[in-house]
Amino acid sequence: MALLSQTEISNWMALYAAAGLCCGIAVTLSIAASLSELYRERAWVGLKSTRDVLRFIPKTWWLWQKRYLLSTPMTLLIVGSFAATLSWN
Repeated sequence: MALLSQTEISNWMALYAAAGLCCGIAVTLSIAASLSELYRERAWVGLKSTRDVLRFIPKTWWLWQKRYLLSTPMTLLIVGSFAATLSWN
């Protein structure tokens, strides 16, 4: 098993940091977009019973997941293009 050089270790750490930063931005934007949509639709108005609330929770979770997962291709593109600029020798 070959050991990684100092340059490769630095590059991998930079890639993990870039991916973490992109995911953090994606989480923030997806939460903001989901809350904005919930506020615009006034989604809480129809919550009259416990059953309505129990249906609202997964619906809200799916709304957020949909927004967050749509950012995956852009995150991969950004981190991949960043990796292409690094020297891996």
